[in-house]
Amino acid sequence: MTATLLGSDAPLHDVYDAALVDLDGVTYRGPDVIPSAPGPLAAARDAGMRIVYVTNNASRVAREVAEHLTEVGIPASEKEVFTSAQAAAAILADRYEAGEKVLVVGGAGLRDAVTSAGFTIVEGADDGAVAVVQGWSADVGWRQLAEASYAVRAGASFVATNLDLTLPTERGFAPGNGSLVRVVATASGVEPVSAGKPEPAMYRHAAARVGAERPLVVGDRLDTDLGGARAADIPGLLVLTGVSTALDALRAAPGERPSFIGETLEALTRPHAAPELKDGWWTVGAGAARIVEGELEFGGDRGADRLRAGCVAAWAAADQGETTHIEQGAIDGIW
Repeated sequence: MTATLLGSDAPLHDVYDAALVDLDGVTYRGPDVIPSAPGPLAAARDAGMRIVYVTNNASRVAREVAEHLTEVGIPASEKEVFTSAQAAAAILADRYEAGEKVLVVGGAGLRDAVTSAGFTIVEGADDGAVAVVQGWSADVGWRQLAEASYAVRAGASFVATNLDLTLPTERGFAPGNGSLVRVVATASGVEPVSAGKPEPAMYRHAAARVGAERPLVVGDRLDTDLGGARAADIPGLLVLTGVSTALDALRAAPGERPSFIGETLEALTRPHAAPELKDGWWTVGAGAARIVEGELEFGGDRGADRLRAGCVAAWAAADQGETTHIEQGAIDGIW
């Protein structure tokens, strides 16, 4: 799959048979729904698109996630939620027999997944754990991190549900699981195996769960959501309601570039013009952009198409080895 934007003559929910949708920053932010999310997801369902909510957040059980989505106006069932806690438990199940002891650093979602996989949870480094598995929880503290460090240094394998450094909340960005994992990795000298995005297996499991043949990843983070999509060779839609910004998109590395970009989930319900190169200008729908002496110039109408054109122009220049200077001021020329 070429690391640039794709085109679609029909709305994305008609072209792809399943959406693998991130949660934090895409459907909700903290406890609150993102206002632009429920309508497009309902339209996608009505069009026959299957939905799987694929999240790196391992703190809650799938049932609770589904209940939260339903409460904020996005009806969902437990079977439509696939968490990194479940992915981490699958890694453990591939390595160890049921009944083995596992030290869990995390919340109820991770503990439930590990127990459901047949393992015995222990609390301390002296309890004979064959593995340590770590996931985000607001209740994780020094004592848990210390016990995990002792166990890993003593020879227990180390699995992380994900390595997200930050977590979007209603108050801004807070430390994510990756930041807490760094504490254990630094203290133990051991790097963990990561179960969550951007590892491709998580998306493949999620697509297989609903029998998808043409899945589409939907996320707000280039480094995890869209990086995972590229790794799994699945097209990805970046929405600008969470972590990654328009400037981040313009600067995206090949392994993290989305196939489609939208301001919100409304992009699921619309066609996307394919990029074209005309007289030195990259055009996408009503937007146009080019790189001149390392600087990004825009033409055409302001809006999402102009951002899309800017991304294609910037990515093409980068791939050709050109030095570009794309700073925050470039965003002023988009909207």
